[in-house]
Amino acid sequence: MWTIFNRKRRYPDLEWMHVDMHSHLLPGLDDGCQNLQQSVELMHHLEALGLRKFYFTPHIIQDMYPNTAETIGNTFDRLREQEGVAQLAAGYAAEYMVDSAFDQQLSQNPNGLLCLPGDHVLIEMSYMEESKLIEKVAFDLQMEGYIPILAHPERYLFYQRDPKKIERFQDIGCLLQLNLLSLMGYYGRNERRVAKYLLENGMIDLVGTDVHHERHVHAIEEGIQREDIRAYFKHCAIMNDELFSGVTT
Repeated sequence: MWTIFNRKRRYPDLEWMHVDMHSHLLPGLDDGCQNLQQSVELMHHLEALGLRKFYFTPHIIQDMYPNTAETIGNTFDRLREQEGVAQLAAGYAAEYMVDSAFDQQLSQNPNGLLCLPGDHVLIEMSYMEESKLIEKVAFDLQMEGYIPILAHPERYLFYQRDPKKIERFQDIGCLLQLNLLSLMGYYGRNERRVAKYLLENGMIDLVGTDVHHERHVHAIEEGIQREDIRAYFKHCAIMNDELFSGVTT
């Protein structure tokens, strides 16, 4: 099943990333891994690609995945107990959907957010429609001392017609995180086109796998086999290592 991982690589692996700061490998919490065995297997295969630390960022979407610090923390602890995982599992946070529920949480309990190291908060929107709250939430997060990271801006359909609009997130203090799979064409041609635009213009700060399941890991391995992915990042100062490599939560 995993024979592709035994092939000799023609191009560099993912060691240059050092840290995967966006993944859905914690089991049973969202649309990612469904059990501990699957989580461990995928982590080890990604380790074989050069990744050495993982931060887990399950979705928090109130009506779909109403995860809490307790449910995520308990699952993280169970995963770390698995053989060969503790040294890879650096910590956990969440990927927050920017909606009215998150806006209310930020207003009522701003100290209760699950953050990546350095008070970085990973946020996303629906792919179909821009959140009317996105700029307000980005501002409010910064007022509370957080640094917002907009996840996978290349995937939002409403920016694909005019990717220049994504620049405003940098103007209002957001970091931008690219999905490796977008660059590899996994989601489609438009996502790849916008990913290349953002990279060519030096707009990407962080890169993550956003891995949910085995198909994603296979696609990443195949993408590495096809071309030198790292070459696309030459105009960007990727901060995975700088921000997250030496820290555990």
